[in-house]
Amino acid sequence: MSTSGLARALSGKAAIYTNSILKLIHPGNGRSSLNTLGLLLGNGFYNVRGGRYIKYVGSFGPLKAVAMVRLEYANGKAEIFGTDSSWRVRSGPITFSCVYGGEDYDARLEPVGWTRTNFDDSSWEAAVVVPGPGGTLKGFISSAPPVRAIETLKPAGIRPLKPGVAVYDFGQNTPLMPRLAVRGPAGSSVRLIPSELVKADGSVDRVSCGGGQAYWKYTLSGRGMERYFSKFFYHGCRYFQVECTPTATGGPLPLVDSLEGVVVHSSSAPIGEFACSNELFNRIRTLVRWAQRANMMSLLTDCPHREKLGWLEEYHLNGPSLRYEWDLAQLFTKTMNDMADSQLENGLVPDIAPEYTVFQGGFRDSPEWGSAFIVVPWQQYEWTGDLGLLRRYYEGMKRYVDYLASKAQADIVSHGLGDWYDIGPKPPGEAQLTPKALTATAFYYYDTWILAQAAALLGHPEEAKAYELRAAQIREAFNKSFFDPAAGRYATGSQTANAMPLVTGLVEPRHRAAVLDLIVNDVRSRGNALTSGDVGYRYLLRALAEGGRSDVIFDMNNQSDKPGYGYQLQKGATSLTESWDAGRASSQNHFMLGHIMEWFYHDLAGLGTDPAEPGFKKIIINPQPAGDVTWARARFDSVRGLIASEWKIEGGSFTLSVSIPPNTTAVVNMPAKDAGAVKENGQPASQSPGVRFLRHEKGRAVYEVGSGHYMFRAPWN
Repeated sequence: MSTSGLARALSGKAAIYTNSILKLIHPGNGRSSLNTLGLLLGNGFYNVRGGRYIKYVGSFGPLKAVAMVRLEYANGKAEIFGTDSSWRVRSGPITFSCVYGGEDYDARLEPVGWTRTNFDDSSWEAAVVVPGPGGTLKGFISSAPPVRAIETLKPAGIRPLKPGVAVYDFGQNTPLMPRLAVRGPAGSSVRLIPSELVKADGSVDRVSCGGGQAYWKYTLSGRGMERYFSKFFYHGCRYFQVECTPTATGGPLPLVDSLEGVVVHSSSAPIGEFACSNELFNRIRTLVRWAQRANMMSLLTDCPHREKLGWLEEYHLNGPSLRYEWDLAQLFTKTMNDMADSQLENGLVPDIAPEYTVFQGGFRDSPEWGSAFIVVPWQQYEWTGDLGLLRRYYEGMKRYVDYLASKAQADIVSHGLGDWYDIGPKPPGEAQLTPKALTATAFYYYDTWILAQAAALLGHPEEAKAYELRAAQIREAFNKSFFDPAAGRYATGSQTANAMPLVTGLVEPRHRAAVLDLIVNDVRSRGNALTSGDVGYRYLLRALAEGGRSDVIFDMNNQSDKPGYGYQLQKGATSLTESWDAGRASSQNHFMLGHIMEWFYHDLAGLGTDPAEPGFKKIIINPQPAGDVTWARARFDSVRGLIASEWKIEGGSFTLSVSIPPNTTAVVNMPAKDAGAVKENGQPASQSPGVRFLRHEKGRAVYEVGSGHYMFRAPWN
């Protein structure tokens, strides 16, 4: 069963053949009823053998199955049925199966009725029982939410190219599995070639960004209307090129009755809503969200077509942007175990996890990537208040920081990829504008700082003190190496070089305002253009927002004539692309540059949590109106309950409506020149029940409120 296989077992009492077990049990009518358990095996990442496009070749051996069913009866008895030598096996109708190259299904080879009870499998071979891998299970075993069929797309357009060949446009670049209805002679076939882009002649473009040859092929059985739904292969795409081929001896072409694209991704629940008066920003949110969806599988992939690998920098750099939109606590718990399982004995956490293949150089060892093992548990604590990941992986986290220390020279770490895909004079790739040592050492410091906090939270005061001292030592070395006091800048003065130290706490307080001004000046001098890449852009946004300069963020992103989100939309992108300029050679479905989602929720709408009381125990409402935005709203279903922040500027007034869930408090920052002019629900805010005035600072009246719904209003300008 190296390509695919069928396995089944018969029993007088067992009662299933798919994972929806209870719904498929056939009870007897006063006597035992035969039921069947059947499995269809595919290769997945377990057995990548090539034959078409591949990212790598690797196999864990012949296909195997482990299954157990426990049946509990009304009388309290229970029986267990599992895989053993009584099972029968044979090769199946899937003649080619590759997670990268596609899937071929020959309906002529499918045993008719094999999934039904009383099917005669006497000609099938007995299953071979093989030993387990031996040893002990490593790490904490956890599972991701299942990948499911989420929605179905119908073709937005069909373009015939020649007889038997047409291109179906589904209007959206997303991970699809085809659902085909076709009729024709036995032995005729339909090939479905997926692609993100099309050429000038309308045919699909597999060369620019697809990686190589990949497709589904369905060979007809000739039994009337036939229906095929892909079993194991999905592919990120917008288009299917449908090629109908007659039998080897000629004859009529098969006729496609219908073709749909089924969107598949993690069933992690959507928990966020955002909208504002700026339609470009709403389109950007949709652009980013589709890329997030496309890469949420049983891990967070970089792209759903040519790689499908878990590149770790996206986990933490996009962590907040992802968490505002989706309930990812379970998925992050599972993927943390992938990281722990991939960690080497020397402490290195490789750039991808699971590490299905071993890359070299910075593509295996880059601190900006491996630091996900430190930052993800910290973000999980910030967002949920749960110390579980910090507690479970604390020792492994220490080993990774020790590994970085072993690579450091005078507390400076210099290896890795740096600010990947920044905008420089060369094609995008490794950092061009910012020294790799700056970003690597900034993460070395931040990782160490997190360990100090984690040690204190977990009851290790001596270790907390030791990590605090080490972090202070790294901070001193960082500023000595990269800060130019005369120019007031870090290293090259790039947007990333100045933003990362600001956000991670490396800048001395007396220099913070000057460093922020340099960032603003750089952005303005470029006509409000960004230059930061995959690693730096989140820090650029955070530095500006935390410095009260959301006006600059607005100007950077409210345009379509320079590489950025609007530029991608103008070029026809329907999901976020890998490069800022949406170049055809780059992936057309990558969520790595989607950091702006955090700004939409946290800053523009103003919905955040107090780091001192994580898990939204204490909520911070602090909207930052910017540019021409006249209203914004965000809703977020936190672990504490639904939080909402909605504001609008209308009729000379600024109105802020907030909803705070039970058993929480919130600090509401209301834009107002005069605190005395602020009203809540029509009366002076300082006299409103449940509202306590705290202070007036930086043009904000600050209040503390309990759970409930509040509506604040104040004169605007």
